[in-house]
Amino acid sequence: MLKQLYIKNFTLIDTLDIRFNNGFSVITGETGAGKSIILGAINLLLGQRADVKNIMRNHAKCVIEAHFDISRYGMQEFFLNNDIDYDDTDCILRREINTSGKSRAFINDVPVPLTTIKALGERLIDIHSQHQNLLLNKEDFQLEVVDIIASCQQLLAEYKKAYHCYREAKKAVQDAVVAINESRKNEDYLRFQQKELEDAHLEKGMQEQLEQENEMLSHVEEIKTALYDVDHLLSDGDHGQSLLDMLKQASRSLANISAIYPEAADWASRIESCHIEMKDISQEIANGVENIEFDPQRLDEVNATLDKIYTLQQKHHLTSVEELIGLLNDINSQLDSIDNSDSQLAMLQERETEALDRCRQLASQLHEARMKAAKTVEEEMCRRLVPLGMPNVRFAVSIEEKPLADDGYDRISFLFSANTSTAMQPVSQVASGGEIARVMLSLKAMISGAVKLPTIIFDEIDTGVSGKIAEKMGSIMHEMAAAKRQVVSITHLPQIAATGSTHYKVFKEEGD
Repeated sequence: MLKQLYIKNFTLIDTLDIRFNNGFSVITGETGAGKSIILGAINLLLGQRADVKNIMRNHAKCVIEAHFDISRYGMQEFFLNNDIDYDDTDCILRREINTSGKSRAFINDVPVPLTTIKALGERLIDIHSQHQNLLLNKEDFQLEVVDIIASCQQLLAEYKKAYHCYREAKKAVQDAVVAINESRKNEDYLRFQQKELEDAHLEKGMQEQLEQENEMLSHVEEIKTALYDVDHLLSDGDHGQSLLDMLKQASRSLANISAIYPEAADWASRIESCHIEMKDISQEIANGVENIEFDPQRLDEVNATLDKIYTLQQKHHLTSVEELIGLLNDINSQLDSIDNSDSQLAMLQERETEALDRCRQLASQLHEARMKAAKTVEEEMCRRLVPLGMPNVRFAVSIEEKPLADDGYDRISFLFSANTSTAMQPVSQVASGGEIARVMLSLKAMISGAVKLPTIIFDEIDTGVSGKIAEKMGSIMHEMAAAKRQVVSITHLPQIAATGSTHYKVFKEEGD
């Protein structure tokens, strides 16, 4: 329920503070008095695009603020999901626009995106104007009316979820077909690359090992000369005594005096350890001198393998054997996918079929619920329209099948005829302005009995009616409000204004 509306510096309004009551309220006033300005302020609060021209001249910003009692709406989850403090007895929506064109929105003094205040506002106020009569041209509005009467919101939500899964499954099949076709175009080249990489017999670390072996084989004579010189120093010596012999003699000399000079024992032991280590080294070097030989055939093999590796790296713009192995693994995966593509596609197609069957099953349930609700809508609308000056009215809900969509496979159309002599046709094509106004009012009244509508504002929907018909329309609005709903009507007709429980007169005065 809208409790209070505060408007400041908006168009012609310097300050306006309106308090609203429950039940049926009417707003009247001369043409140009400012009724539409008040409604424009409410629309701005509900997320309509801001325009700096709406700011009152010589002021920096305008403010529109509304207070609501939402205790009967059960909106705790909305506030929790948007991290906004929840106050069910005083929910405050505020919109501020400054001359720079910047707009700010607040819910309970918490800054929020415009989309958030719009989402909440749509659940708090339903503004029905002459322009909204154009909704009768829209199939989705007519379908929504039938769904509300059918009370199939939960089933529809389940169907939408299933339809989303079906769309994803269908897209997965389409993507797979494209990928398979692309892969098969490249299959021959992939298999050529696979063979080329496999023939290289790549292993981790082989490049470094081969490069090191290449260095050794390319400098065999230099290595052999160095090893021979070291072996000569360790084993033969230049003066008939080798380094090993000298270490052995030093160890013995120290051992001989260890009894009279104890420190010598430790030195002798350490030199003996060095002698043993040097002896092992000498033997290994001697083996190296004997075993290392220049092998031109092996050098050619190493260079050929390295050339193949370098060529592959340059061809694929890679820098290591590990990256080439990774490329081979990727190619193998692509070829495995090609080899298994038929079975993978069949699996995806099976999922798509299962998802489609689920959609059709739920869509069929929706269709049955809508067929049943359509009869109720037809009977209810005729019952409501007859007292509104249409004694011979005929109203029907046409349900035709359409391709599966996110709302099922039902195409809804409201058919209408005000006279027995004319065939029923889509209501938007044959009904006059006054008839459409009465049809929309009857639809709103019917819907309000099925769901908890928010505050409803009727903006001059009485165009084209008068007399007893206008009086009956006022009675319908009054009845809607009597069921613990807040209904506001902006009207020029005294017959409607007379039925209001609260009456607001809008006027303007011109001063300095």
